[in-house]
Amino acid sequence: MNVHASLLGLYQPQDGWLFRLGAGWKYLLLLALTIPALVLWQWWFTLASLVLVLALLGSSGITVRRALNIGSMLWILLAILAVYQVVTLRFDQAVTSPGNVLLAVLASRMLTLTTSTPDLLDALAAGLRPLRWVRVDPDQVALAVAIMVRSIPFLLGSFAEVRDAARARGRDGNVLSLIVPAVVGAVAYAQSTGEALHARGVVERGSVDSADPPGRGSVRG
Repeated sequence: MNVHASLLGLYQPQDGWLFRLGAGWKYLLLLALTIPALVLWQWWFTLASLVLVLALLGSSGITVRRALNIGSMLWILLAILAVYQVVTLRFDQAVTSPGNVLLAVLASRMLTLTTSTPDLLDALAAGLRPLRWVRVDPDQVALAVAIMVRSIPFLLGSFAEVRDAARARGRDGNVLSLIVPAVVGAVAYAQSTGEALHARGVVERGSVDSADPPGRGSVRG
């Protein structure tokens, strides 16, 4: 499904320096690229940061075309955001608002395009280990991030498939024909994900049962 791969991209091993750089250092590089632009909120700095992240990706063999292949839906969203700022006569914001969103996406793709998912999650769990002092399980946080990273592109792709199917039947103008199948698919995906986690012993069945209202039976396995 093209939309699934377009948002964060697919990891394909190469010889560039970003591919050899440790995942932890790449997380720090992501923060160094995105946080200053969000703090300064200046159009020229946002543009400079975009050029920099594209240059970093290019120096590791990732072309501008591949880096900017983030899917039509996100480009439409960025365009709407820019047009809104222009209409409200905030011309600087027409660059900084969508530009900083694009910067965050490209910086994230810098990780996902050059690092395997297991390495990303291992580095994230290692970086969150100090949170054990406040009773936060870093492995559970890493798992939640993994599910989010996998789910968001999947749901976007599912909606695109529903839209294409409705258009093929000449029903793309019917909102319900778009929303209902997408919601049903999202619920089915959530259920299958929960069952997979339970089958691997990640989610305790007792934790699900305890959420049942008093007087109702437990959920069957």
